Amino acid sequence: MSQLTTTQKLMSNWRWWMCSLLFVATTVNYLDRQVLSLTYEEFIKPEFHWTEADYGVITSFFSIFYAIACLFAGKFVDWMGTKKGYLIAIGVWSAGACLHAACGWATAHLVGGIDSVAALRAVETGSNVALAISTTSVYLFLLCRGILALGEAGNFPAAIKVTAEYFPKKDRAFATSIFNAGASVGALAAPLCIPPLAVKFGWEMAFIIIGGLGFIWMFFWTFMYDQPEKSKHVNEGELEYIHQDDAAEAAEKAAIAEQKTIPFIKCFGYKQTWSFIVGKFFTDGVWWFFLFWAPSYFSNQFHAPATSGLGQGLIFTLYAIVTVISIFGGYLPKIFVDKKGMNPYAGRMLSMLIFAFFPLCALLAQPLGVHFNSPWWPAILIGLAGAGHQAWSANIFSTTGDMFPKSTIATITGIGAMAGGIGSMIIQYVAGKLFTHAEEMGSAFTFLGFEGKPAGYFIMFCFCGVAYLIAWSIMKSLVPKYKPIVYEG
Repeated sequence: MSQLTTTQKLMSNWRWWMCSLLFVATTVNYLDRQVLSLTYEEFIKPEFHWTEADYGVITSFFSIFYAIACLFAGKFVDWMGTKKGYLIAIGVWSAGACLHAACGWATAHLVGGIDSVAALRAVETGSNVALAISTTSVYLFLLCRGILALGEAGNFPAAIKVTAEYFPKKDRAFATSIFNAGASVGALAAPLCIPPLAVKFGWEMAFIIIGGLGFIWMFFWTFMYDQPEKSKHVNEGELEYIHQDDAAEAAEKAAIAEQKTIPFIKCFGYKQTWSFIVGKFFTDGVWWFFLFWAPSYFSNQFHAPATSGLGQGLIFTLYAIVTVISIFGGYLPKIFVDKKGMNPYAGRMLSMLIFAFFPLCALLAQPLGVHFNSPWWPAILIGLAGAGHQAWSANIFSTTGDMFPKSTIATITGIGAMAGGIGSMIIQYVAGKLFTHAEEMGSAFTFLGFEGKPAGYFIMFCFCGVAYLIAWSIMKSLVPKYKPIVYEG
């Protein structure tokens, strides 16, 4: 028996337990951010006398604050170390998630003259007291969403760091795909568990129970994680397997050290940077729009609230389509490169053009849903649009590696994340204002045959449908062909 075979036979597999913890953390991450969208229409909106504009302000704030926090989260995890950094991140976002539950109590006490949280809903809509309730509660929710965003920004940097610590290069992509699947699982599980919790125990307990999952995770992380070299669960065989790339990585780091990093301000002097900015700015907000507004849309347009079996089935179907189809997003460029002989950038851009047509399905969501009086058409078509986004997103991140030196990729990625956050903030804010205005105007507000709020929905779906083709066209005009940047200082 060869030495390699003997080593494999005796090798422990603790790294996969670490990967499982990352998967659970990412699942909880997405569950926590979706509690608001799945309780907003039936519980929070009537209790606090919110309008769609109020909800739009809150979701837009979360988007931009999350993007800003992402710029610093990686450095924070590196500074604190993996174990403490991840504990602090999930502790902060879990506390932020649970704090949402106190917004009703705090609003009642701050407004004054209200005996109980239940009395908030009984206040006459449109009165000065109702206005005070909505204004106060919005600020409280903004605070809680800010804490949630601050902590959640640390999840992916910490998870990527753990993956690099516990897996050799050849396994990192696979390990990353496993823990990243937690995002889809969280989106799928949310409509099945959050509305029933809100119905049975109240919306406050839905935030507390889902937020409390993070504290349970922290218990397991504290006792299970340690650096591979220090972990009693990692034997010599597994440690040797984990560090099989050390020599090659040392040489690679030496080569990278010789590359000059492009100064932050000078990054904006390249068309390649603006191409990435445009791609993120136009499209990130579309994904967040569907994530935050789909439950409200199904409830308002088709009387299918998230607490009903139909509402839960619609959201589950939407994200099931996203999950299944988007898996293939990363394979298409490989086919163009391996089978057609394209360079990676050309193959990626062609793939992105194909995926840019998927969101056009959103153009038909409202017309077909209304024509057939069935919410299943929008659920399926929005699911196809969302799948196109996820596939697009996987490829647009890779364009930075095609064009920029490794020493600058993180900087460009951060710039793009900020652009995506700004775009998302704008689309959430505009959507909230538009829906409120359309509802107030009623039949006087029309768009292509739709009136009132349905017209507002159709306007947003039209933008979401064409955003990717607009982004791709501008990106292609800025960088028509493969042109890597060589910076010499």
